[in-house]
Amino acid sequence: MVKKAKVTVHPDYKIGRVDKRLFGAFLEPIGSWVYGGIYNPKHPTADDMGFRRDVIDAVKEFDLPALRFPGGNWVSGWDWKDSIGPLENRKVQLDLAWFQIEPNIIGHDEYLEWTHRIDAEPMYTINLGTEGIKSAAHLVEYSRHIGGSYWSDLRKEYGHPDPYPIKTWYLGNEMDGHWQIGSWEKDPVGFGIRTHEISKMVKWIDNKAETVFAGTSDHYRHFPEWEMAALEQCYESVDYISLHHYHSAPEGDIANYLNISSVFEDYIKTTVAICDYLQTKLRTPKKMYISFDEYGCSFGRQGEVLFGRRGWQDVTKSYSQFAPRDNVFTRYDPENYVERRFGSHQMLNALAMSSVLLTFLRHADRIKIGCMTGGIRNALAFNGAHVWKNAAYYPYYQMNKLTRDGISILPVVDGPTFNTEQFALTGSNQCHAYEDVQAIEAASVQNEEKGEVYIFIINRGIEDDIEVSLDVRGFDGYKLAEHIEMYTDDLEKGNNFENQDAIKPVRNTETKMESGKVTAAAKKLSWNVIRLTK
Repeated sequence: MVKKAKVTVHPDYKIGRVDKRLFGAFLEPIGSWVYGGIYNPKHPTADDMGFRRDVIDAVKEFDLPALRFPGGNWVSGWDWKDSIGPLENRKVQLDLAWFQIEPNIIGHDEYLEWTHRIDAEPMYTINLGTEGIKSAAHLVEYSRHIGGSYWSDLRKEYGHPDPYPIKTWYLGNEMDGHWQIGSWEKDPVGFGIRTHEISKMVKWIDNKAETVFAGTSDHYRHFPEWEMAALEQCYESVDYISLHHYHSAPEGDIANYLNISSVFEDYIKTTVAICDYLQTKLRTPKKMYISFDEYGCSFGRQGEVLFGRRGWQDVTKSYSQFAPRDNVFTRYDPENYVERRFGSHQMLNALAMSSVLLTFLRHADRIKIGCMTGGIRNALAFNGAHVWKNAAYYPYYQMNKLTRDGISILPVVDGPTFNTEQFALTGSNQCHAYEDVQAIEAASVQNEEKGEVYIFIINRGIEDDIEVSLDVRGFDGYKLAEHIEMYTDDLEKGNNFENQDAIKPVRNTETKMESGKVTAAAKKLSWNVIRLTK
């Protein structure tokens, strides 16, 4: 028997306007991501600054709206002042986050120049681990003040006459995490006060600035109480709260892997509840928005789980920073790219990343910024020589291009469901069971100016195709324009430079629309875009 699902989309179910920054990316100098990835002066396509033109052109083709940089855990040990001016005067330093040697060849000004060359909005993370208020003030003054002060004039002296177009400043990175350099894990109130004071200062230097509070990233030890205590101290002075989450599932457990949106939904709803509680407690009309600026998904191996010790973890087994290691720091040579193995489950990863983006669209009223950690490096993939598009690129690209200036519309889904089993891979990587999860996941965006409606659908069913009855009778005068699907019958298959079209979207010509209802076959483990036009 054919399994069936009903999806209803009506223009009255408006959620909010889609901010183009939902489809941003993240950049951090880990391994050869920067040195060898975006920068290699000996690459055949290298430009005048040593940036790889092939990567720049590919990012511009994607039309990346925004980039958060330069980290990441790395930024909590980095002194931006060591990375400006003539190369011979810059300081080589140890990176204690990833046990690397940072040469500072790509420094503050180079990162900003790269965002200019890819035509993306720069979103900058300030070091609040080993640096303080004065360093942050000098950074913003150097970057944003027009001139006439020491730091702004130094920027001009170093060849950058105009202020950089930085609007959004991230005040620290994962500062609740005990793995973070200069962690504030033990003092959330103190961190909230520090954030408040730095946010004030940033906005006094640049009254057009937006600031982002570094929310909880350790979801197993002190969420949500750490976040609540810290945010209360700076609620009135910041504009966004930052969320990070990397979802792992046991190897081969596709149901848990693709249930990523349920996990993210719980995290988002809890955070929204905290923000709204504080808004009520503080009696302020100000509404807090969310920047979900690091996320990913992977299969994880079973590790050691310690029971019976509430809140305690053996960090040597849960976090690489604390694990026994040789006292070696690696310097990554741009000319000798360290190859990385792309996951053999590209289609599953594409569905998981799409699921996260659909979740963001369903919360477009509160989530205004999203930065896919693997947006540049995994979806838009590269090695030391070439650039190509992995499977995750296509849904990412489609949503980035189609949803701009649109209004997110909440779909109602009723169809086959699945359950997941609880798991605990380590003390810091675990998840409870979920029941009755809809196999069909959807989001929708209407662009009234263009006269178009886009319905994005994932079939998370592992075994079965599902016939989807899409009720769009509320969109009077609209007709079916196309149904684009992406699917593979071989989950081990993936794209690479030699075979770039192993997985890519194709048109489904069997889909029909009659009397305001679209009937479409969503193949198992597939991505689908249905476009309506007036």
